[in-house]
Amino acid sequence: MADLVLDFDGDATPSPVQPGHSGGTRVLIYSHDTFGLGHLRRSRALANAIVQDRPDTSVVIISGSPVIGNFEFDSGVDYIRIPGVTKLPDGDYRSLNLNVSLDEAVGLRQALILQAAKAFRPDVFIVDKEPTGFRGEVVPALDYLQAAGCRLVLGIRDVMDEPALLVPEWERKGAKEALIRYYDEIWVYGLKDVYQPLKALNLPAHVRKRITYTGYLRRDVPPTPSLTKYPKITKQPFILVTTGGGGDGDDLIDWVISAYEADAELERPALILFGPFIDRDKRRSFVERIAKQPKLDVMSFDNKIEWLMKKADAIVAMGGYNTFCEALSFDKRTLIVPRTRPRLEQYIRAVEGERLGLVSMLSDYKEARSPERMAAALRSLSSQPRPSEVTIPGLLDGLDRVQERLKILAEPKALYTPSYHQAAE
Repeated sequence: MADLVLDFDGDATPSPVQPGHSGGTRVLIYSHDTFGLGHLRRSRALANAIVQDRPDTSVVIISGSPVIGNFEFDSGVDYIRIPGVTKLPDGDYRSLNLNVSLDEAVGLRQALILQAAKAFRPDVFIVDKEPTGFRGEVVPALDYLQAAGCRLVLGIRDVMDEPALLVPEWERKGAKEALIRYYDEIWVYGLKDVYQPLKALNLPAHVRKRITYTGYLRRDVPPTPSLTKYPKITKQPFILVTTGGGGDGDDLIDWVISAYEADAELERPALILFGPFIDRDKRRSFVERIAKQPKLDVMSFDNKIEWLMKKADAIVAMGGYNTFCEALSFDKRTLIVPRTRPRLEQYIRAVEGERLGLVSMLSDYKEARSPERMAAALRSLSSQPRPSEVTIPGLLDGLDRVQERLKILAEPKALYTPSYHQAAE
């Protein structure tokens, strides 16, 4: 960003508190995006909603996503791109582009995050998902901003992981201690009656009172249409098959293609959206198979997927948080085919969504994949109820609640009212 002067003096210790800034509220968002598009797209939705509600606000997103430049942001929103890291098949990480060790890449990211905090001087710092950031990279910025009087918020999705894995993972990372020590508020982008992602952590009562369940984050189509040319298949009712970033969607794509290969009687065509991170060899193989099926077509990536989702008759997806929100927002009949490795996050969300009647689910978690099972599920989509046929109060009020909380957080310290549950108790 042109207006952020980063002081690379090599000193990671917080400098003295700087004087206040002029202008409207400043919000800094840390987007935990070491893999895929989910965290970036959620951070973008939050940032755009904030400046739409408060036009004098400035929002800066800190992100390591290599594709952040492909997305449009509203006036008042900008971003700082820090060096990326990527997840390996064995679950470990490495530097994405730089020829440096992971430790050195994290050190560079940490320094950039801290210096951005010093230069931008935010009133509110929203941290996505990980209380300490990737490998603790946010901790120096948290120390500095807490001393500076900045309001600190942890924002997490509706489901993190199964408790048996989440609890030891957070203990290993020191995440629970960081949550207690630093954060003024915890925003859960979901509903308490659907799932309570932090319940298994046995947080102290005074920390539980900081939690606000916002509801899911409603999505709208971007103000301008996508410049991407849609295939002819989209001129008729079609099923959109999306795997988000595409880095882990091979099984879903293979399963859908196999259904059309095995069942020529499937009526509705399907458009498969690969995502920018799909493996090149897998992509080539899928394209060859799709070319042989008259009722299938493919697109690589659409940075305005909301327009495509609105156009689609139904959706088949893996069940990441953003896709779930979009399916609800655009009232689409949706089949969730959740990933079950390395986390059960998508599976848990799909189970709860199906329980509430919002989506249907098809999983290979306890039953083997077969083309026939997928073909039957695709057929059933046409008679499936739409999400709007289920009444759940506050379901899509997430952005409204965020806007309300931000107004209160931006008040002078003497006027600040803690989160809903804390204020009520």
